[in-house]
Amino acid sequence: MTPREAILKSISEVPALPVSAVKALRLIQDPNSSMAEIMRAVELDPTLTSDMLRLANSAYFAGPRQISSLREAGVLFGTWRIQQLILASAVFPLARKPLQGYGMPTGRLVDHLMAVAIGTEQLTRELKIQAPHFAFTAGLLHDIGKIVLGTFVEIDSEPLMRLAFKQKVSFEVAEQRVLGIDHAEAGAALLEYWQLPENIITAVRWHHDPDKSPGDPLVPDLVHASDAICLACGLGLGVEGLNYQISPTVAEHLQLKPQVVEKVTATLLGEFQAMQEKHREKAEKSGGGSETPLR
Repeated sequence: MTPREAILKSISEVPALPVSAVKALRLIQDPNSSMAEIMRAVELDPTLTSDMLRLANSAYFAGPRQISSLREAGVLFGTWRIQQLILASAVFPLARKPLQGYGMPTGRLVDHLMAVAIGTEQLTRELKIQAPHFAFTAGLLHDIGKIVLGTFVEIDSEPLMRLAFKQKVSFEVAEQRVLGIDHAEAGAALLEYWQLPENIITAVRWHHDPDKSPGDPLVPDLVHASDAICLACGLGLGVEGLNYQISPTVAEHLQLKPQVVEKVTATLLGEFQAMQEKHREKAEKSGGGSETPLR
């Protein structure tokens, strides 16, 4: 069996999304469903409910307010933000694990996924682009393939590192040459296994090569740019280092100027500092630890 075949086979070993999450996500896709029905589906799973409420109260989503229930979150945020909270709360427990092959300790991937999602949203605001509602979600899931390669396959990073740094190629190119598949393709296969919408799968699959994306490349372009910005400012950096640059084609598509990149970088760093400070305040009041709200 080739490494590629073994990796694709290992996808079936990844836990399925929680039943309540799947039901709620299907209700969100149904225009005849109400927010009350969506919330009832979520509340059947106490763990998912707790994780969603914790994330809803993070600085990025809630700001200074305190959200006491999912019903309240539904009223404040609306359908698509609730979808993002459901997916993040369902996926983050898997993504929190350390990824040995990528040199990412516990929680590092979660930090990066959240950073890229926020960065994708910030780019749309700074560029005054009307992006599809799934752009944030695509950013949130863009590197989910790393849990396949880093946890269920436990790739040996040494040959990847050697190829990436000696030949000055990006880590996903090294993955393709050594393994026959990269984390973007593995991630798309995992999302297909989870039966997520095709537009999200496509954006995840092509976030490193937006030019190859079928259809409108806007969301893959935004995720690609946000990913490069987050890695450049150290949000979720692993052994792949800084061998990532924003594609000139993407920069041209988005008309991405240095001042926009600088502003998004500053916003991202500020958001993460605010989330950490808000969590520290809660931890001090409750006598808890210093774990970040996303981990």
